[in-house]
Amino acid sequence: MIEFIAQNMAPIMFVSLIVFMLIGYPVAFALAANGLLFFFIGVELAPYSNGTITLDWPFLYALPERFWGVMSNDTLLAIPFFTFMGIILERSGMAEDLLDTIGQLFGPIRGGLAYAVIFVGALLAATTGVVAASVISMGLISLPIMLRYGYDRRVASGVIAASGTLAQIIPPSLVLIVLADQLGRSVGDMYHGALIPGLVLTGLYMAYVLTLSIFKPKSMPALPVEARTLGSGVTSLIVALAVAGAIAYTAIVWLKPVAGTNADIWGATIGTIAVYAFALADRSFHLNLMSRLAQQVIIVLIPPLALIFLVPGTIFLGIATPTEGGAMGAVGALLMAASKGRLSFSVINQALASTTKLSSFVLFILLGARVFSLTFYGVNGQVWVEHLLVSLPGGQVGFLIVVNILVFFLAFFLDFFELAFIIVPLLAPVADKLGIDLIWFGVLLGINMQTSFMHPPFGFALFYLRSVAAKVPYMDKITGRKIQPITTGQIYWGAVPFVGIQIVMVALTIMFPQMVMHYTGPASTINPATIQIPNSDLGGGLGGGLGGGLGGGLGTDLSAPPLGGPAPNPAPPAQPAAPDLSQPPKM
Repeated sequence: MIEFIAQNMAPIMFVSLIVFMLIGYPVAFALAANGLLFFFIGVELAPYSNGTITLDWPFLYALPERFWGVMSNDTLLAIPFFTFMGIILERSGMAEDLLDTIGQLFGPIRGGLAYAVIFVGALLAATTGVVAASVISMGLISLPIMLRYGYDRRVASGVIAASGTLAQIIPPSLVLIVLADQLGRSVGDMYHGALIPGLVLTGLYMAYVLTLSIFKPKSMPALPVEARTLGSGVTSLIVALAVAGAIAYTAIVWLKPVAGTNADIWGATIGTIAVYAFALADRSFHLNLMSRLAQQVIIVLIPPLALIFLVPGTIFLGIATPTEGGAMGAVGALLMAASKGRLSFSVINQALASTTKLSSFVLFILLGARVFSLTFYGVNGQVWVEHLLVSLPGGQVGFLIVVNILVFFLAFFLDFFELAFIIVPLLAPVADKLGIDLIWFGVLLGINMQTSFMHPPFGFALFYLRSVAAKVPYMDKITGRKIQPITTGQIYWGAVPFVGIQIVMVALTIMFPQMVMHYTGPASTINPATIQIPNSDLGGGLGGGLGGGLGGGLGTDLSAPPLGGPAPNPAPPAQPAAPDLSQPPKM
């Protein structure tokens, strides 16, 4: 019996962790306590394990160094920056202005408010990266308006909750930062790879709303004329955007000889600033050259778009690291709040307190995970997981199917931080061994983990919406009608179709991996395993290669074909010659 326990310590330890969390212990303390408990047990059972357990008391000396590795991780600094930015933007009233303006822009069509919520949810995701801020803001602002004008309660609650979860996958997402850290990959690459899937998921949400508006038009009526306080004026908006485009194109042509490849960015910036300045002047001096709707759309949309360029844009272009981008975003959020007169000591104090709580939450889970992993690897847990998953039928496809089903069901009980810190470190080595790109794998898991916010009955997005939705009947101030409250069941049923859409998105990402793999660019890094040097060429090259090849090889252009690899349209030489390994490879 003792031998059986000793040789199966890894699965026993993993099941015990699940039991600890199901009982209700905090995840960070459950991880640390589980790790320490089984460390002591493992040391005592090591003689009976037939070499399976490699734990010994001196291994505990490694814990301080592992803790220091967490606290000195520069990548994780982006989390407090993005959290602070999101909370300040929530207090600045940006979401309220966006929802009101975009709602009136889409108001004349059926489902217009739902389209507006999805569009604003994507914008908030690209600026705040915080699900709670998006769902609460849209729930407070949009839900009463949707109920006022006859939207189906399940549709309204589902659209708001699902749109808020876009902050999970659209950069700058907090979960993508954590996944990149756990997978040992670049946050910039993770952001780049997640961009197209995030936009496709947004499009799927809109396609669902379009389908409902066609087959169930009464579930999402258009805004009545009296509710469109900004009036009409879409033509004026189109003309203004066309003029901005013409200015941008002219600037690009003019700056091309000087700015080179950056001329597109400078041109778009000049065109945007020009139309924004004109809209401000038109409003300030009452020129009335633009419609009120066009004025409001331009003035409200440009600042968050500028913030999007300042944060994800600079990261994509390689101008800033994620940490630097988060710092610039935090400063930009402060400036936006100050420009609207909503920046105060109380707002900053609340933002700092919330940021400190979330950052401490992440740090403690990471420290607990370090204790757990020290013991888990000491009982050869990684070998157990690898044997369990590599032996699955179907190879890569079988592995992906089982992993996604596992993550989907664990998301009923765990949030994305817990999944990222507990499950991902166990899955990543197996995925890497199977030849799966870890950026693609991380984005795929991020899309799947998004369902953890939408799962009835434990989805956090549903809890956030429940906290701000009306629980008792109330009198609407605009129409004077009595509005019935939203039940918890209606919120849960409204989320179900969007959970289905997220599952479809997981399948699409598996079927069309290039949605993510475009991050590698046209010239991807060479896989050393594919480099082949014929045996006959090794004879005369080793002497010079070890002496001078190391110095010259560090400057090699890796986008060039590897030495000994095929060159385009090679001409057959008269006599084979051994290559000079002391020089960098040439095209």
